[in-house]
Amino acid sequence: MEYEKLGVTNLEVSKIGFGCWAISGHGYGKVDDQESIAAIHKALDLGINFFDTADVYGFGHSEKILSKALGSLRDKVIIATKFGVAWDENGTYRDCSPKRVFEALEASLRRLKLDCLPLYQIHWYDNNTPISETMEALEKCQKAGKVRYIGCSNFSSELVLEANKVQRLQSIQLLYNFAQRDWEAEILECFNRLKMGVIVYGVLGRGLFSDKYDLSAKFGQYDSRSRDEDFQGQKFRKNLELVSVLKKIGMNYGKTPSQVAIRWVLDNPCMTCALTGVKRPEQIAENAGAVGWKLLRKDWEMLVKGYNGAKQL
Repeated sequence: MEYEKLGVTNLEVSKIGFGCWAISGHGYGKVDDQESIAAIHKALDLGINFFDTADVYGFGHSEKILSKALGSLRDKVIIATKFGVAWDENGTYRDCSPKRVFEALEASLRRLKLDCLPLYQIHWYDNNTPISETMEALEKCQKAGKVRYIGCSNFSSELVLEANKVQRLQSIQLLYNFAQRDWEAEILECFNRLKMGVIVYGVLGRGLFSDKYDLSAKFGQYDSRSRDEDFQGQKFRKNLELVSVLKKIGMNYGKTPSQVAIRWVLDNPCMTCALTGVKRPEQIAENAGAVGWKLLRKDWEMLVKGYNGAKQL
């Protein structure tokens, strides 16, 4: 496994992280908790030490399963969770109020069976609470020894700068893969100027780049991909054409499309960690095959060309 410091912190994280949304039982169809636990154990065997979850993933279930699987090792790895998407009987909603900060943190610590979170991240800004108030609440949690470092997810660089006036955000988490690059400007700004750790999710396009689907693919009603435009109609067809580019490149390295897609992300010098959503041990084993090698420049550029061609359609 490859490792890198998370920004200017002293956390050294694996370049491939275990994304815990898929094991939550919500958003990715049904899951088997025993398989989820086995996948986490496999990740540990492979040297993966960074596990990213959120309180809203399965409404607490993801955090509970992660804690159960890690057992006594939960203090030996780097667990990152998130708050900012709350829920009630009517569904989910964004809430970054100080009240929610304190409530969500206590609940996450309880489910994860931790006294202090290595990294606590704002999942989504609610566009209502002054960011200074959210950061002041997080600073109190930090001073109380319940949070080691503070991070954010889905923030613009302008919002990061505003938050930093109160307390420094050490990391940012954004959607990024070779076909979805809308956040590139923020990634460059946060890495180069703000010296933040950059964590990216969606590197496999929610499984799209795994080469496991074709035009006949069907997703159940509890799988949010059934409502995702990337998996429907003409856009789905064009995305599958991009997978053929991954397959072609992978043949030159003896690698799978998934491994090529992850490696493309990791070859960007701004990237600290690429999160991959996992439900089964064999998936994390395949993902780990993305480390220990690099893409040739011509192959990296071929993927950029494929993305640009698809974007024009």
